[in-house]
Amino acid sequence: MPLLKIQTNHSLDSINTEALLAEASQLVATGLGKPEAYVMVVMEQRPQAMIFAGSTDPLAYLELKSIGLPEAKTGTLSQSLCQFMENKLGIPASRIYIEFADAPRAMWGWDSGTF
Repeated sequence: MPLLKIQTNHSLDSINTEALLAEASQLVATGLGKPEAYVMVVMEQRPQAMIFAGSTDPLAYLELKSIGLPEAKTGTLSQSLCQFMENKLGIPASRIYIEFADAPRAMWGWDSGTF
């Protein structure tokens, strides 16, 4: 159910993306209290053409969507995701936007059906 999508203009050439994806998957599962078996993480493999605050310095845009995403957890999730991006990619939290979305069960398909 949870989907974390990561887009950045940061070069990923020297990054072990499999390890990064695995750690991000665990972070989302733990942060949402959901089984990791349902977590999907997508990371753009090439640096995206992006600008923020008039600068092309390293930045990131993240989307976290989940069924039943509690608004009360978005602050904590924002903190942990920003810290993760800063620790792994060196992108300051002030250069990261995160969009949170609560997906209705009927609007989330899986295994030939919906949740």
